[in-house]
Amino acid sequence: MLYQISSGQGPAECELGVAKLLKFLTEHYDISVIDTSSGYNEGTYRSVRFYSADDLSEFLGSVQWVCKSPYRPAHKRKNWFIDFSECAVAQTKEFDPEQVVFDTFRSGGKGGQNVNKVETGVRAIYVPTGQAVVCTEERNQHTNKRKALERLQSLLEEENRQNQAESKNENWRAHTRIVRGNARICFSGLDFCQVEKNA
Repeated sequence: MLYQISSGQGPAECELGVAKLLKFLTEHYDISVIDTSSGYNEGTYRSVRFYSADDLSEFLGSVQWVCKSPYRPAHKRKNWFIDFSECAVAQTKEFDPEQVVFDTFRSGGKGGQNVNKVETGVRAIYVPTGQAVVCTEERNQHTNKRKALERLQSLLEEENRQNQAESKNENWRAHTRIVRGNARICFSGLDFCQVEKNA
């Protein structure tokens, strides 16, 4: 499962909290960091995406960190909230040439006398998605089939790119949805010790 820890556009203390939560998870679970967005201060993060096969559902939602600000000693606030969420994952599709159906027809393209006698034009339909392309540029059917396959694959790859961009935008929008309060997990102090909610 892909997860994201986010400061939720909070101050530098929340970015430090993201780094501390990442360190805590690294020490207690098997995780692989995918990417990070650096925070204002060195060693802190605005957000972190990572993969883990472990069940981290207990962390989903808001994570509270109770600590006096290490950056602003005179600041009265000591409750900082971090968002922990599952990442939106792009639904990508792998191109399977075995799922392509070809339809041939007489082409009006270049090819001399063969134009009206031989079915050199090719329509290729990708069955799983219903996408279709037509190729009539070349004078033989085999070359048009090859080009049609390449175009169908390009269409699918472009669709995958759009899906990945949308999932990335969805994960970024999570930065603005953090709920400050009603945290499921609570940590305390600069040493980031987990504490009971009613402690």
